[in-house]
Amino acid sequence: MSRTGKSRRGREAAAIGGDLMLAPMVAMMRLPLMAIEAGSDQPWRTETARAVNEKTVALAEGIFAAQMSLLRSASGFWPEVFSGRTPSLFNGVAAERSISAALKPASRAVKKNFRRLSSRT
Repeated sequence: MSRTGKSRRGREAAAIGGDLMLAPMVAMMRLPLMAIEAGSDQPWRTETARAVNEKTVALAEGIFAAQMSLLRSASGFWPEVFSGRTPSLFNGVAAERSISAALKPASRAVKKNFRRLSSRT
């Protein structure tokens, strides 16, 4: 019997891609709020500070997740070699997992911002 469904990694990548496609909408929803803040006398108002903070946190979490994913792949190198499989570091699976892990925090942040900003309108 053949498998017709997507793999778990494929579904996860599609979900991350779908969430990241909301990024332009989040930016457009955030622009009027930031324009109002730009007219005030304080340079770092609520929405501007939140935007910078969320991006910094998502970047740090993504870097950490990518490094942990690569570390997991590196720790499984010799067991994969001794079992006769191609190591994930050589066949691209480790890179794919690392990229997915790096994008996941940004995906969550964009989705969370979309929900928050869409409830304001």
